[in-house]
Amino acid sequence: MSNISIIGTGNMARTIGVRAIAGGNTVEVMGRDQARAADLARTLGGGTAGEWGTAPAGDIVIVALLYDGVVPVVAQYGEALAGKVIVDISNPFNPTFDGLAHREETSIAQEVAKVAPADASVVKAFNTVFRHVLEKGRPDIFIAGDDAQAKARVETFVKSMGLRPLDTGNLKMAHWLEGAGLLTVALTNNGVGNPDFALSITELPA
Repeated sequence: MSNISIIGTGNMARTIGVRAIAGGNTVEVMGRDQARAADLARTLGGGTAGEWGTAPAGDIVIVALLYDGVVPVVAQYGEALAGKVIVDISNPFNPTFDGLAHREETSIAQEVAKVAPADASVVKAFNTVFRHVLEKGRPDIFIAGDDAQAKARVETFVKSMGLRPLDTGNLKMAHWLEGAGLLTVALTNNGVGNPDFALSITELPA
């Protein structure tokens, strides 16, 4: 069992929260709108609502916000995130959804690491999966991060949700995971033609 805090009250926060509780984890919801956070916590069935900006109760803190809000919110929380595993799930798409919003070879997760407390660990995860697929399916969850222990904790959490975590390497790989998120949009609009899929790995039999 993992202790999870989710910063955000949107659709991905709800979906991850539901699967987390179903997997036997404790979930705290934190939102700027305290009433909305409390409503979501009740909807999850067994969740609790934390106070925005205070130290999260969870050892793993999932920042479930639109990409342009992630870094400012982590900076706002500051030392309240000391010692935590911070999970960034965002996708920084440009307005036309045919490129990333940042032009450099960076990622939101890498930018989070610059403003997070020194003893916090940042992991990229969940960004290559559409919300409804995460809700109804069993997609592979690709992760990236520099801290092996932090990634192991996230992997344990992902497994508790009945999903398969796949480690892609260090935090620099978060840039390419964001590119993979963009790829899912391109496939939706072109080759697949609908969003009812997820990227996955098929291993050949030995």
